[in-house]
Amino acid sequence: MDVILKWIGGGTVAVGLVLAGVALGGRATADDEQVQAPVASTQAASKPVFAHGAIAAKAAADAERLYTVRRILPIDGPIKYGEWHWDDEGVPDGPLLVTVDLDARVISIFRGGFEIGAAAVMLGTDEHPTPLGVFPILWKDRHNVSEKYGDAPMPWSLFLTNDGVAIHGGHLVENGYASHGCIGVPDEIASRLFAIAKKGDKVVITDGQRIGLGDSII
Repeated sequence: MDVILKWIGGGTVAVGLVLAGVALGGRATADDEQVQAPVASTQAASKPVFAHGAIAAKAAADAERLYTVRRILPIDGPIKYGEWHWDDEGVPDGPLLVTVDLDARVISIFRGGFEIGAAAVMLGTDEHPTPLGVFPILWKDRHNVSEKYGDAPMPWSLFLTNDGVAIHGGHLVENGYASHGCIGVPDEIASRLFAIAKKGDKVVITDGQRIGLGDSII
């Protein structure tokens, strides 16, 4: 994997920021006596205060930066089947975003724009393809077993669709193996991702999208 450009999921999602006003007002009491502020002062204090100019611009830039590539793991060459990488040391808290590229057959895990994990993946076939798009994690199942496919163990499952497409461990990620649309990853990555992922975190699946440092992930 190139340290400047790598294959990851793309897509376009507008990042919005709502700056709410803060209403200020007060009332003081002493024993049974009430003191009411003058009407003019109350009216002035109740006016909303909005961030603007440089403050608003910085807030918007900071929000967008959370989904901007700020670091790519230094991996030499293409990731091979069975290979996985993980390094979250010193990475600050931030929103989790997972990308899967069907062409490169690679999963990348970003936290606050920092890539902390990557691995080769097992994908679906032409008959049972892995879907493209942006998917929120719907639910998690640590000890999932697929009744649909002969009670196959699929531990650390993160479900992306209601019809059973998930990111999960439990299978050999090797050339010649395929899934029924799921994204099979090495157990070492599956367990780590499962531990930090939560419902609503986004997974972006594309086919041949490349992105580099400073680019928007979504």
